[in-house]
Amino acid sequence: MKNLTQVSYFTLSAYSDTGLFKYLYLIIIMFLYFFIIFANVLLIVVICVNRSLHEPMYIFLCSLFVNDLYGSTGLFPFLLVQILSDIHTVSVPFCFLQIFCVYSYGSVEYLNLAIMSYDRYLSICYPLQYNTRMTFNVVAILIAVIWLPPILVNFFTLPLIIPLQLCGNVINKVYCDYYSVVKLACYNTTLNNIYGLFVSALSVFGPLFLILYTYMRILKVCFSGSEQTRQKAISTCTPHLASLLNFSFGACFEILQSRFNMSSVPNILRIFLSVYFLACPPLFNPVMYGLKMSKIRSICKSLISNMVDRD
Repeated sequence: MKNLTQVSYFTLSAYSDTGLFKYLYLIIIMFLYFFIIFANVLLIVVICVNRSLHEPMYIFLCSLFVNDLYGSTGLFPFLLVQILSDIHTVSVPFCFLQIFCVYSYGSVEYLNLAIMSYDRYLSICYPLQYNTRMTFNVVAILIAVIWLPPILVNFFTLPLIIPLQLCGNVINKVYCDYYSVVKLACYNTTLNNIYGLFVSALSVFGPLFLILYTYMRILKVCFSGSEQTRQKAISTCTPHLASLLNFSFGACFEILQSRFNMSSVPNILRIFLSVYFLACPPLFNPVMYGLKMSKIRSICKSLISNMVDRD
């Protein structure tokens, strides 16, 4: 038996020898990552520099784009290095840093989407009281709620895995994962399993309850309201629902894959679905909101046209 101080690295066994195809994968991943950076940074800048977008809905959107950059940066540069390398290993400190990054990203993303649904609920169900309820101070508090609790909760996962005595150092994934490290432990990990389930339930079911409640109220208003109210609800809620479903699909599969034996699923599909919640929302969100929200779309068009005219 050897403890964690004797384990200096983990081996990521999900990588396979792809020969010359690794350069094709490298180009694809680089293109995706650069697109994520460009699209999310563009919309962050558009929201920040235009006073007409300094509204709660767009501030929460800006927070979502920042988190998407944060989560994708915890994955894509690491994938690029691993694809180029012939030895797929990661140091213990970096592995723990990636675990913290991945899990805090997921928690912030879900909570951000829940707060956005609450914002839409106030806008649609209480339009006359919206400005008095969603004040600058309330928005600041909600932004703090989105970021601080997930970071603190996930920070406390590290003291639970650092002292673990490990009987191996092989992780069957393309990135580091909390439960994959826990499964390498030589002794009983009941506390780790309970804490992992508690954090997963807190990160998923708390925001999900708020989302379900707000959308039930929004649907009630839509069915009893005017055609204008229904159109407003559809235009503002469609991109949010699409983002929610997109992220929830990837997150749920990742939780299931971590907790249950998925050996019957082809390895390449497991790899794709394991990185889905880290890669697809950062790609999907800026495109969805950029196309669906008229204010952002018009400002982006004018910005791009001004750049073309200058050239």
